[in-house]
Amino acid sequence: MKNIIYIVWALANLLLMICIMWRFFARRYSLPCPTWLGWLVELDNPFTTINRAATIVQHLELAQGMSVVDVGCGPGRVTIPVACAVGQTGEVVALDIQAGMLQQTHEKARAANLTNITFLESGIGEKKLRHNKFDRALLVTVLGEIPNQEAALKEIFDVLKPGGMLSVTEIIFDPHFQRRSTVRKLAGAVGFREKKTFGSCIAYTLNLEKPV
Repeated sequence: MKNIIYIVWALANLLLMICIMWRFFARRYSLPCPTWLGWLVELDNPFTTINRAATIVQHLELAQGMSVVDVGCGPGRVTIPVACAVGQTGEVVALDIQAGMLQQTHEKARAANLTNITFLESGIGEKKLRHNKFDRALLVTVLGEIPNQEAALKEIFDVLKPGGMLSVTEIIFDPHFQRRSTVRKLAGAVGFREKKTFGSCIAYTLNLEKPV
């Protein structure tokens, strides 16, 4: 029994050390979540439901046939349920700068028999996406990892259809956490207008609309 307690204590301390180091370096550099920590991204936060995949999808107001881009998709935690929601007549572009993350998403898509996902290894802001193509765009705890946030948001604005929506989810436990006021200012500067906000100041989803 003592050995089990010791192992649990050691693992908890190791996880805490990883989180502290990640936050320390993330505050100084625009570091994406490394592929080997993909499992950590998958975990549901016990303190809030706002960043859970089901909640994010619910707030997207998706319909069959829609086109969605998941920017910084990571291991596909949200990509997969979004692809299910838009159906085979819809399309999801899973975009990430890390091939390892895209591979994890691809494996999940294959296991779920989903064929409506396109995988794109790229950073947002590199102008790899077609203009006026998407109904929805997603930034789930990703904005703070992007070096040129203005260029990224400008590209997202351009690739959304008029009336399309960008969903930004942030949670304070993430080392790259962005305040709502920061997101509003950045998004407003490229033309977005606020549509709806869910959650609180420490864990929220901010839905932003491209005007018609």
